[in-house]
Amino acid sequence: MPSFLMDRLVKPAALALSIAGLPLAADARTDRPALFVDVATMVPDAVFDVRYFGSDNFVGTRVDGYGAARCFLTRPAAEALAAVAAEAKVGGLGLRLFDCYRPARAVAHFARWASDLADTRTKAAFYPDVDKKDLFAEGYIAARSGHSRGSTLDLTLFDRATGADLDMGTPFDLFSPRSWPGSDAVTKAQKANRDRLSSLMVRHGFQPFDKEWWHFTLKAEPFPDTYFDFPIE
Repeated sequence: MPSFLMDRLVKPAALALSIAGLPLAADARTDRPALFVDVATMVPDAVFDVRYFGSDNFVGTRVDGYGAARCFLTRPAAEALAAVAAEAKVGGLGLRLFDCYRPARAVAHFARWASDLADTRTKAAFYPDVDKKDLFAEGYIAARSGHSRGSTLDLTLFDRATGADLDMGTPFDLFSPRSWPGSDAVTKAQKANRDRLSSLMVRHGFQPFDKEWWHFTLKAEPFPDTYFDFPIE
């Protein structure tokens, strides 16, 4: 099974660790290799809407490890993304980035939040169709994330003339089958926008994820088995 799919599966032992509040990625590296770059230096006209730096996210607060609204990726992923941005620009589109590299401590924060079943403040906005107790089992929250390997990102497209995001049918991080790229619960126009984003990313070496229209991983990621936990500052 591909590693990016394995990352979405939560084994009972990992779930037990999350509930106990113990680190889920104790073996994650805390150094930042030179191969990691600030995406703003490679794609300067992207919009950096880093949701986990603020409170507009499913946790409802700033997430551990996000000390700045910055995006880091491995250089190969950033270079591929720059090519995506260049092609999108020809079509009058720009890139809005929601998340790139994600520290392992942030993933542990997600797990602690998911295990607190009493906290449902963000349910209406982010998981209206799913019981919080089922977020692990249905793969919306995981013990590890490919984002922590540095070559995965979440993004959408916007119209450069108006600044408006293309209508993808659901907002970012909506935990619902409606967010699956192949969902039939969206209009043809919304599906076409999803396909446009996916086609752009695939042409430049990224692989989509079948449960999130916004999520892509560089196929030739340089750290396929290594997770990192340096903070974003």
